[in-house]
Amino acid sequence: MNKIELLAPAGSFEKAKIAFMYGADAIYCGTPKLSLRSRSEIQDNELEKIIKYAHSLGKKVHVAINIYAWDETYEEIKKQAKELDELGADAIIVADGGVVDVVREYAPNTPIHISTQANTVSYHACNFWYRNGAKRIILGRELNKEQIKSIVQNKPKNLEIEIFAHGALCFGYSGRCFLSEFLSGRSGNLGDCAQSCRWAYNVYVEETNNPGNLMPVETDEKGTYIFSSKDLCLIREIPEIMEMGIDSIKIEGRLKTEYYIATVINAYRNAIDDYMKNPKEFNSDKYIEELEKTKTRGLTTFYFNDRNNKDFQDYSGRQYNSHYEFGGKVIEEKDDKVLIEIRNKLSIGDNMELIIPGEIKPFKFTINKLWDADTLEEIDTVNPGKAEQKVFMQIPMKVQKNWIIRRKK
Repeated sequence: MNKIELLAPAGSFEKAKIAFMYGADAIYCGTPKLSLRSRSEIQDNELEKIIKYAHSLGKKVHVAINIYAWDETYEEIKKQAKELDELGADAIIVADGGVVDVVREYAPNTPIHISTQANTVSYHACNFWYRNGAKRIILGRELNKEQIKSIVQNKPKNLEIEIFAHGALCFGYSGRCFLSEFLSGRSGNLGDCAQSCRWAYNVYVEETNNPGNLMPVETDEKGTYIFSSKDLCLIREIPEIMEMGIDSIKIEGRLKTEYYIATVINAYRNAIDDYMKNPKEFNSDKYIEELEKTKTRGLTTFYFNDRNNKDFQDYSGRQYNSHYEFGGKVIEEKDDKVLIEIRNKLSIGDNMELIIPGEIKPFKFTINKLWDADTLEEIDTVNPGKAEQKVFMQIPMKVQKNWIIRRKK
């Protein structure tokens, strides 16, 4: 059984720290100009901090240059590749064959990982990328487990395989989608997806011999969400994934909150470690219970178990999680009080859960007292009226900086 890597998204330095604290072995990030999440918060000057911080923990940073590049972009790509090589990035994620050539030349010391955007769905394609300098392939999400096993068994021995295990699914084939550019002028293949597949649409049929007579199809007052997919979740399949020899499982979500990252990474960390310790006693129910406390569109295994699976569209367009929300983040302990940076309204009497790294069961407590962070005056409630709004509360256990708390609604 491989020691599998848990790879987390990080849209900022703060999110990278949360991901590492809750058990990620590595994070992936990008820069606004050259990755497929141009709205993530990481700027070029933050990459150095993230890489140094990760390496101080013995962890890794993979950086995405996975756009499909126009010719006029290549000077910037050369500059970025050279900088990442000098900074000591642990991998550069690439989709475009032209960019692969540039990275090989300008970042000769940095391993190349082939992005899922390259639509690699066969061991023949894996062999091609390996001959052209790839160390790892991030497979397309359209594969089922039998196809993945075949690839693992037939790939070059030293070629690593990574798959997505959790997060949003793109309506387009491995993310190769033009819907956003067509409707809003924002290209998903250049990192500026408008998430058009999540919009509500009014759909009509027109009888050929009666043009102009438009009849609505299965819509409510919000329209219909015919393109919106459920979220991928393979935590129940962790035993199979680990046994088949996968090198890394990736969690989608560079634009997600710190709460989402903490909850999901902690659940997968516990699942992996529990299976390693005691395979026969593996039970995924407790991990699913935690994952369902995040905002999700409904969960699906997509094609992993069955190529004929049709249960992966979410026609309602709703995100499910009516019971929990992001409460805040621990900043520090002072005497018998804990300073919290809040994310939602908190009040005396609220039932809270503290997400503890390495433990699947959260610590539950009730807010009995709140103090204003500046005056130390006792208050009944606090609202997130400004950025980095803070409050003091009591938590009846020892806590650490950056631990996440959730509020039960």
